[in-house]
Amino acid sequence: MLSVLRRSQLLKSCATRQIRCNSTVKTTSYDPKDLSIPEHSSIFSLIQPTGKFHLGNYLGAIRVWNDLCEKAPDSSRVIYGVADLHAMTIPKPAKQLKTYRYEAIASILSSGIDSDKAIIYHQSAVSEHSELYWILSCHAGVGYLNRMTQWKSKSEGLDSASLGLFAYPVLQAADILLYKSTHVPVGDDQSQHLELTRHLATQFNKHFKKTFPIPTTILAPTKKILSLKDPSKKMSKSDPDQNGTLYVNDTPEVLQKKIKKAVTDSISTHFNYGPINRPGVSNMINTISGIQRKSIEEVERDIAHFNDHQTFKNYVTDVITEEFTKPRKLFDELMKDPEYLHSVVEKGNSKAREIASKTLKEVKKNAGLD
Repeated sequence: MLSVLRRSQLLKSCATRQIRCNSTVKTTSYDPKDLSIPEHSSIFSLIQPTGKFHLGNYLGAIRVWNDLCEKAPDSSRVIYGVADLHAMTIPKPAKQLKTYRYEAIASILSSGIDSDKAIIYHQSAVSEHSELYWILSCHAGVGYLNRMTQWKSKSEGLDSASLGLFAYPVLQAADILLYKSTHVPVGDDQSQHLELTRHLATQFNKHFKKTFPIPTTILAPTKKILSLKDPSKKMSKSDPDQNGTLYVNDTPEVLQKKIKKAVTDSISTHFNYGPINRPGVSNMINTISGIQRKSIEEVERDIAHFNDHQTFKNYVTDVITEEFTKPRKLFDELMKDPEYLHSVVEKGNSKAREIASKTLKEVKKNAGLD
């Protein structure tokens, strides 16, 4: 494993848009105003169906997906899906999971992603995910998996953590490699799993025959969105206090109420970005920065004349409400048309299976299983 310092040096030396590194550490951020995707790329990402999308999902994943879908060359392949197998690592009632799966599809579409440009599907509909997962798991070291920070955080407090929760990063690697992905947009908390994916791809290529490209991690330009009620932790659907979580389909009245109750601080003469000393204010500045696609410095200049919390929070409310208006209305329309959602998914499932079956056939041949 690379040292933290060496990894940091490598990341800093890489270009911010199209990365060309000899190291297996391939991570890039992008400027959505100047986004360049190489010809013949394969862009892939999944999101868990844990209910309606919140602000963090929107800025950290879905809007990035939309940017990539719009900018990808015609020669590229774009695949987005619902990670419903991953959702089972912490079991849910069947009826709830079924609802969540289609809410996730509606949320993806309501962000503006065109199902004619991107394959949109359910992970569980493509059995090749599970088969490649097993093959790759035979190359995944227990020690490597045990070091995963997501495993440590998600298993904390559980009386009995499942094998699925422990090993799901390998399934995630199978998801990515099954479509020979070259670019994978994820949040910063998933970057470690992409390192594992590159490791497993390299191991398989060396042990058998070159089969998989080594995918590049694309990190969202927006910093992690934190809870409005407790800015020491990220915004979450599982937070007991849902006043700290803003959903894309929240009404303007609900958004205003939640933001009004948001934790800030006692300084009202000015509003500046300082995540250590002013975490609540900084979280909202970061949110504005993400939505408006402006730098933190530009946002600070825009709000320099504010001298009370009410004015500041009203501004934040207006920015978020305006951004969510169109997706919220479209989400509501889509949820009233289950037949359309089903047709989109069936079309996506079919296309995904076609690609996946071809890759798995190659994998099995190279591994001596065919």
